[in-house]
Amino acid sequence: MALTNLKDLKMIRILAENPSNKSINILAKFENRDGHAILLMNKPPFSKDLIQELISEQTSAQVQLENDIYSQYILTPKAELNLLKSTLIYPATEKHIEKYSQHEVYIVHETPKDYKNITLPYIKENAFSAQWVERILRHESESENIVYEDPDPNTGFILLPDLKWDKKQLSDLYLVAICHRRGLRSIRDLTSSDIPLLRNIQEQGILSIKEKYGISESKLRIYVHYQPSYYHFHVHFTHLQFLAPGSNVERAHLLRDVIENLELYPNYYSQKTLSFVIQEGSALITEYRKHGRLS
Repeated sequence: MALTNLKDLKMIRILAENPSNKSINILAKFENRDGHAILLMNKPPFSKDLIQELISEQTSAQVQLENDIYSQYILTPKAELNLLKSTLIYPATEKHIEKYSQHEVYIVHETPKDYKNITLPYIKENAFSAQWVERILRHESESENIVYEDPDPNTGFILLPDLKWDKKQLSDLYLVAICHRRGLRSIRDLTSSDIPLLRNIQEQGILSIKEKYGISESKLRIYVHYQPSYYHFHVHFTHLQFLAPGSNVERAHLLRDVIENLELYPNYYSQKTLSFVIQEGSALITEYRKHGRLS
């Protein structure tokens, strides 16, 4: 379902907005179609290639304030320079609506016992379908975007751009490595036997990004999420200048640290208390409160 415009999409309400990264999530509905749609929109970073076009007579200026040497303006560039990045989810389920809505957040300190009794049953019952991941791994979707692939069933992975990156500038570079092996849900499942997989992702991911984009390891943030947004093990590669959603300390675990922890203690992540942020209204927060682990 490729769109050429949004004339048939009608807004129902705003689910969430974030002024810091200039993003907004909108719940909508198509005319003459069943089900809900979610439209995620954000302003991309400035492209160096377009700066000269912005600073031209084609950009109108409306003065807002003048004070000594300082003045403020509203600038309106031509339409093709005033772009929005967007992701459309259709049909969107109630889980999607919950995920992309704005909620009060809390931090949970999950013990190994909590994981076994609360989080793991939740994952098995409520996790999003990873069918779209399977389509990528089977080359049924996004195969034209693959930057690197190692097909080995145990240590192999596919590296490709994340949907959050428009691939137009390197300052917000964002790629994701999805492992071929099934059954690894998150860092909780990792043991020292998975170090060859993790090292392969780290080393080949760094080499591939250097070769294709010219960005060295020292400019990359390489990490995994806990909790992840989907439970098929994957690793994030972002440009160090780009503060990607989820790259904050309460969710991101640097891959190099993950490898070192497993070298020191083979079952580190199954034995450690792990902290993560949880949203009000989620099914998981309900379970934590039911077990008396969150007030």
